Amino acid sequence: MAVWKKALLFFDSCVEWVCLISMLTMVIVVSIQVVTRKLFNFVFFWSEEVTLLLLAWFAFMGIAIGFREGLHLAMDVLESFVSEKWLKRLDKLIEVFTCIFGIYLIIYGWEFTALMSESTLPATKLPNSALYIVMPLTGVMTCAYSLLQLAGIDTKRHNNLGGGLE
Repeated sequence: MAVWKKALLFFDSCVEWVCLISMLTMVIVVSIQVVTRKLFNFVFFWSEEVTLLLLAWFAFMGIAIGFREGLHLAMDVLESFVSEKWLKRLDKLIEVFTCIFGIYLIIYGWEFTALMSESTLPATKLPNSALYIVMPLTGVMTCAYSLLQLAGIDTKRHNNLGGGLE
């Protein structure tokens, strides 16, 4: 079991690194694009397309990490009106709907990725599916995190996130 846990934690860390590297690369590409446009009246033909690709990957992987960390929207107003027992049931219901959303991303993300695999991005000549394959990947991760949370396993890796408005 410890081997599985280490493998899953390694995969989870890789997802975080993909997000971080995507964001850093996106900032660098956009900065270079702005500087070359303003100073040299020149723009790399691929910069906008690469930025869009990185943004999509960063955003969707961020969705999965947000679900893992419990950073989704929540309404604390119910805490004063509902018993602790019902709050736990509502949390379980939220996890079920999160898993359903993950399944939706898997099914329709895969269909959309397959649909787009025939065309290519104009500047980089990458298959258009490179932009959309992150959707089913995010769905798999979202389902995994929600099922772990339904089983009572704490998936949070960064306990100091999402302090909220106090």
